Amino acid sequence: MSQEFQRIQFPNKATNDEDVPEAEASSTSSISEKEDPLTLNEQDPYADVRDKLEELSTDDKQRFALGSSRGSDEPHSEPIITTFAAMTTYLGYAVLIVCGHIRDIFARLVGRGRYLRKDTDFPSDNLAFYAPLLKSWENFYTRRLYHRIQDCFNRPIASNPGANIHVLERVSRDGNKTMELLGSIDNLDPRQQHQYISGPHYVQDSSDRVARNCLNLGSYNYLGFADDWQITCKTDVTKSLQNFPVSCNSSRVHYGTTTLHRQVEQVVASFLGKEDAIVLNMGFNTNATTIPALVTNGDLVISDQLNHTSIVNGARASGAAIRTFAHNDTKHLERILKEAIVMGRPRSRRPWNKILVIVEGIYSMEGEYCDLKNVVAVSKKYGAYVYLDEAHSIGAMGPTGRGCAEYCGVDTKDIDIMMGTFTKSFGGMGGYVCASTDVINFLRQKCAGSRFHNSLSPVVCQQIITSFKVIMGQDGTDIGNKKLRALRDNSNYFRMRLNMMGLHVLGHYDSPIMPVMLYNPTKIAAFSRECLKRGLAVVVVGFPAVPILMSRARFCISAGHTREELDRALEEIDEIAELLKLRYARSSFG
Repeated sequence: MSQEFQRIQFPNKATNDEDVPEAEASSTSSISEKEDPLTLNEQDPYADVRDKLEELSTDDKQRFALGSSRGSDEPHSEPIITTFAAMTTYLGYAVLIVCGHIRDIFARLVGRGRYLRKDTDFPSDNLAFYAPLLKSWENFYTRRLYHRIQDCFNRPIASNPGANIHVLERVSRDGNKTMELLGSIDNLDPRQQHQYISGPHYVQDSSDRVARNCLNLGSYNYLGFADDWQITCKTDVTKSLQNFPVSCNSSRVHYGTTTLHRQVEQVVASFLGKEDAIVLNMGFNTNATTIPALVTNGDLVISDQLNHTSIVNGARASGAAIRTFAHNDTKHLERILKEAIVMGRPRSRRPWNKILVIVEGIYSMEGEYCDLKNVVAVSKKYGAYVYLDEAHSIGAMGPTGRGCAEYCGVDTKDIDIMMGTFTKSFGGMGGYVCASTDVINFLRQKCAGSRFHNSLSPVVCQQIITSFKVIMGQDGTDIGNKKLRALRDNSNYFRMRLNMMGLHVLGHYDSPIMPVMLYNPTKIAAFSRECLKRGLAVVVVGFPAVPILMSRARFCISAGHTREELDRALEEIDEIAELLKLRYARSSFG
């Protein structure tokens, strides 16, 4: 397999099919924001801060997308956790762990407790013959740490995932061990009913279940297709049901390929200036099954240390050797490449069959975009292939939505493998891989996601095709251009205001993802609950998804948000920041 891939020639020119919508601009076009003004008959909601937003955006773009290589000897752009925050975070985890063990001990002594294991007659309970299903620490962490705040996660909704959503109310009758839907308002006593009904965010869904109307600051509805789907996509998508099934009930290599699948692949390849593409049913599996097909034993994967779990899983499953380089540090990447070429494989010192460098366009937990120009330059200098994951950047970055390559001024011909997903900007599901025709034909036969997984639903294929037409303006409107502009303006405004509050905010301007550092484990639940109480649906993240000191809230902004909605959210967040002492940029104590 490695010999076949080694002979693959990467594309120099994209193919053009007559039935494929042509891109309005090349994937490397660079359009200055100042050359794309609002039309005269359209009011700019950010006119009062326009100059400041453009200044901040331009500064970040020059430093992190178009500037010189950011080596480890240069100042780090991220805020540094204060000593007080670090000490109290460790103390908070220590208290939780000690109290958890004390409760476990008392439960065993008195024979009562939510998590006390009861003896049964099942043979698997005899640990002399059967291994335990769970490791003791993992089980303890779930019981005594995660369950305390699990009401902050997995919240169900009863509406489309647009700018505003209805979050169903849940209750727990066993101290947060399990959660259940509250259901009808009649399940409460009169006093509680009055409290709910008199609340400013009380709503009921179509089944009369109690819900809370919240501003959605957590989902990946970047271009707002969940808000205007009835206008932008409904007609084409529902019409596709007349000729195609909801599911093909087969993998792509058997009977799971329709004309819509091929059309999606042609549209994506044309949009990104590549020869061909393959689409798969799941974004996570796109990385997890493509990487093992591309590299194997005798190959080397060099991965950014903050790459997504799907990339990590794919690299581990491939059998290739793995090295990681410091996040966005191209000097460290170059040192690893030099060492890999000079030293070769361990023990034998034979040269690697091939070297694959994997980076992301936007890092989903940091809100930072990749230093792509320098990554590509270093990789090409040493003959390494480049694999770019654009799950969060395709459709959300660049003047025409063509992702990190367009934003950073990198020609897509210099990127060997381009991967992305349709679950964020396009309002669909699944993922794609773009490359040369030889690479894609190879993946169709060797990639497990293509050979064994059910193919993407034809209805979803039509959703993707229609959303691409909207983005490229081929629907006869300028809705796509307005969406791209609104996403950029909303994101930059929200980031600017968060920074003005004195919060520790990660990431770069022009990125729709804004992590705000919470640090202390007790503030994870407090922040989420205070936001929900004020009608804000947010995502909070703690260990083990992030390092133990790096707990955070992650805001994802959408083109569907209005400035009025964002201003209301910012007022509430400002109040919560004062209540929970989160202003670490102003004071070591928050």
